[in-house]
Amino acid sequence: MRLLWVATGMLVAAACLRVLWQARRRNVALWLPAYVKRNWAGRRRSGRANGRGPVHIMFCIADHFEPGLFERGIERERRRVEHWLRHYPGLASRFRDADGRPPRHTFFYPAEQYRAEHLERLATPVRAGYGEVEVHLHHDGDTSAGLRQKLLEFTERLHGHGHLGTERAGGAVRFGFIHGNWALDNSRPDGRWCGVNDELRVLRQCGCYADFTFPSAPSPTQTRRINSIYYATDDPAQPKSHDDGVEVCVGGEPGGDLMLIQGPLGLTWPGGRFGLLPRIETGGIAAGNPPAPRRVASWVRARVCVAGRPDWLFVKVYTHGCKEANWDILFGPPMQELHRHLAQHYNDGRRYTLHYVTAREMYNIVKAAERGLAGDPGEYRDLEVLPPPLAVGERCGGRIKQEAIP
Repeated sequence: MRLLWVATGMLVAAACLRVLWQARRRNVALWLPAYVKRNWAGRRRSGRANGRGPVHIMFCIADHFEPGLFERGIERERRRVEHWLRHYPGLASRFRDADGRPPRHTFFYPAEQYRAEHLERLATPVRAGYGEVEVHLHHDGDTSAGLRQKLLEFTERLHGHGHLGTERAGGAVRFGFIHGNWALDNSRPDGRWCGVNDELRVLRQCGCYADFTFPSAPSPTQTRRINSIYYATDDPAQPKSHDDGVEVCVGGEPGGDLMLIQGPLGLTWPGGRFGLLPRIETGGIAAGNPPAPRRVASWVRARVCVAGRPDWLFVKVYTHGCKEANWDILFGPPMQELHRHLAQHYNDGRRYTLHYVTAREMYNIVKAAERGLAGDPGEYRDLEVLPPPLAVGERCGGRIKQEAIP
């Protein structure tokens, strides 16, 4: 019997050591305290976000859209773009949100992979109301001046193709941003894949309205602040200035250098080997991590919202749409089931109301909440940053009449 207890103790100790090793390897300590704190606070506030009406879900698909992934050559790039143009409309046209809109896809296109023909082809889904193009960037060993030049040249090119929205007050070109390799503001410990400690400030000066990079777990670039919409203030003397910040709140004033709109981050069960350890949930959609109803529930439970407006929830998920390995998920039954599940469980008009949004529209609705505006958030899709020139349709009451993609 004593030997049995000793053996059991050794197994338990080994399991604990493995958990600790996995946690360290996956940088869980960066964000676990914030996750535990938010979950504890959430349980204490359990129940409906308010008793006066449905909870509105703003659902955004942010795609790190990289036709030149792994430098496969121009013909491979063309096939990737054409595959999207052939298959995405067939999927998106089958579903509608409460505003009559289909799933809205945001193509975060990499500046370093610029090809005019790809941006011209992506004009087709934008015109049809299926999505919009924003800015993605991979860079390494860069400088503030180099970054500024890259952003200004690329945004000018994009706007020349009819992409990117403009500021309602003044007409300046504005853009949403995702940093390649997650390394926003030089946040990797080894200093790779960025090099610019004042990146937040440069982004703002070049017209960025918000960053959509995070979460990035298990990368060491992951921030301590999670499941939040907040303003970060740049410290040019230090990297990773966005590690924390001031939450965007109803009635608050814009502050800092850049708004960050995060996606969900947490732990879900079952996960890991044999289902004994939790899985890290980051909102990623890929071949090895397809969407599922239990994942949707965890995205909603992350409660990403503007402080003081818990009945407007922002769910930002992400994918890498040009990876061929992901196509069976993105255009096949798993994604169809995701949208059916959203329609059935998050768009009944009583408990939940669903709004498919682009990154730009999500930002505008965040600003509406910050201003204290009420009513249907779908009415505020174009509040501060207007649609890109390519976006067409008869707008009335927040709705758009779709064009067919040939």
